[in-house]
Amino acid sequence: QVQLVESGGGLVQAGGSLSLSCAASGSISSIRGMGWYRQAPGKKRDLVASITRGGDTNYADSVKGRFTISRDNAKNIMYLHIDSLKPEDTAVYYCAAVNFDSTYWGQGTQVTVSS
Repeated sequence: QVQLVESGGGLVQAGGSLSLSCAASGSISSIRGMGWYRQAPGKKRDLVASITRGGDTNYADSVKGRFTISRDNAKNIMYLHIDSLKPEDTAVYYCAAVNFDSTYWGQGTQVTVSS
């Protein structure tokens, strides 16, 4: 089992920056990769960034250049830094962790960008 807790969401003006954190606990050694998803009202949950156990990263085209995913393996924390926030970035942001047979989710953190 893996437990994930996100933090760092809030209300931000367009053009601003924000950092989200995801603290992992439990069977950390079983995690193969982690990622950040977001879900806007009335829309499906989409992957925006991912990072492998080895540190390789991948981003959705819509966020490349503005989103940066990273992880601190010593602290078991994954981060998502967002620059140049846009109103369309408004969503609930979820972190996820994948091991060999399961996907684990955090409870989500709301990010609201005002224009």
